[in-house]
Amino acid sequence: MNDFITYDQISRVSESVRSRIQVPPKIGMILGSGLGDLANSVEGATIIPYGELSPWPESTIEGHQGRLVIGKLEGQQVLVMQGRAHYYEGYSMAQIGLPVRVMTRLGIGTFIVTNAAGGVNPDFNPGEPMLITDHLNLIGMAGLTPLRGPNLDQFGPRFPDMGRAYDRELINITRQLAAAHNIHLNEGVYACLAGPSFETPADLRFLRAVGVDAVGMSTVPEVTVAHHGNMRVLGLSGISNKANLDGNTITTHEEVLEAGRVLVPKLETLIRGVIRSL
Repeated sequence: MNDFITYDQISRVSESVRSRIQVPPKIGMILGSGLGDLANSVEGATIIPYGELSPWPESTIEGHQGRLVIGKLEGQQVLVMQGRAHYYEGYSMAQIGLPVRVMTRLGIGTFIVTNAAGGVNPDFNPGEPMLITDHLNLIGMAGLTPLRGPNLDQFGPRFPDMGRAYDRELINITRQLAAAHNIHLNEGVYACLAGPSFETPADLRFLRAVGVDAVGMSTVPEVTVAHHGNMRVLGLSGISNKANLDGNTITTHEEVLEAGRVLVPKLETLIRGVIRSL
């Protein structure tokens, strides 16, 4: 597999999706670890396994069903990714960005992305949602970015400004919804690391020192591609565990999935409300 995804490849996958649906979606969503159940509420759903959309990356991780669910949710036409692929699974960054390129090619203008994240901020507790107000792109800084290679001018400029990667209006709508539904909503900076190992205590102390509130292994590459393509982005993390800053606890994927089950009602309330507002 070439490190780069071409415009023709994106167009072929987009046409494959378009040929199976009658009404084009306007909102795209990626649901992270343990958070995929919202897709089961999509009405009149067309379901497409990722394996039918080569070179779309297939997920190999428990809690990621690996399929597109396209239909109506809260009166809006949506495309939901029920699970995602990660760089640590062996895919190129270009492949990780492909699904969002396809969303853009389909005419989707709003992108909602969720993830399970470790709470680096000591005030954040498992089972609480966090509104992503900014991110720290450590793996991108090191060169692992889906924008590497020939720029796809059809989507955006060679040097996109990331100063407002997360849409201010969508952030404010989410804040208002949380207040209206008495949901404790943290806000903060999300850092993306390559994984798949969870962080060392030294990693976490470093992240906290530079202002990170939550850490995970996804989302930032997808947001980078979405913003490059001029999509409005809303990011939500589900705090799945407290960061192990002192080395006295062990983090497991099962813990992440269990926290996801607690988070689902809160995140679903927020996401449904945002969709209704659009």
